[in-house]
Amino acid sequence: MPDLERRMTHTGPMLSHEHEQTASPLEELPIKVKEAATFLGVSPQTVYLWVERKQIPHLRVMGRNVRFLRSDLEPFRAQFKQKVENGKTD
Repeated sequence: MPDLERRMTHTGPMLSHEHEQTASPLEELPIKVKEAATFLGVSPQTVYLWVERKQIPHLRVMGRNVRFLRSDLEPFRAQFKQKVENGKTD
């Protein structure tokens, strides 16, 4: 597992809960773009766009592959849903 830790880098906005976590984020298995898109209710293309714009917390595995932690996506999804309900999407 330490080798995986060296190959994964977290990018995106720092969430307030990240510094308070007691469990290692590596205990949670990262999910792929398609799974993240389904979880968020958007297309994979939208997820890639958010990654490119650094609007969504994500992990880079081996440089190019993008992965997500569900625990990072939950607050993002809640914030996104709130913006949609208020009619304010970017």
